[in-house]
Amino acid sequence: MADHPHSFIEPPRWLIPWISRHHVLVYQWTNGKVGGQLGPYPGIIIHTKGRRTGKTHSICLPAIPDGNDCIIVASFAGAKRHPAWYLNMVANAEVRVQWGSRIYHASASTLTGDERRLKWEEITADSPWYADYQTRTDREIPLVRLTEFA
Repeated sequence: MADHPHSFIEPPRWLIPWISRHHVLVYQWTNGKVGGQLGPYPGIIIHTKGRRTGKTHSICLPAIPDGNDCIIVASFAGAKRHPAWYLNMVANAEVRVQWGSRIYHASASTLTGDERRLKWEEITADSPWYADYQTRTDREIPLVRLTEFA
């Protein structure tokens, strides 16, 4: 991956929660002017409702534009289990999104079948680290479509 134009350094797994919390704060303080670009993709903040606690949780993730929607990848860097934010979305598909200074509500849906396969091929062609993450786990890495409420 080092020769790919969108390569990046992956931090140690133990550091990721700290980085994530601070990334969200800085992004919110600056309306995405700092932390609003994640590799080749714009970064967005997603606010989910905890499936067990009901508390709001926030994470900054790359958003892959797809028409009027965007796709997010529940890779969790190839961990053996799904990320908590994804499980929260499965339990409650309504999320709040911050894209730069714009805030809106969206519905989250997991892609399946041919739609998922085709989108996965597109994403991994541009971002091969996602394909690498898939080799680290037996679970199929979910792709989630965020569709803004009309």
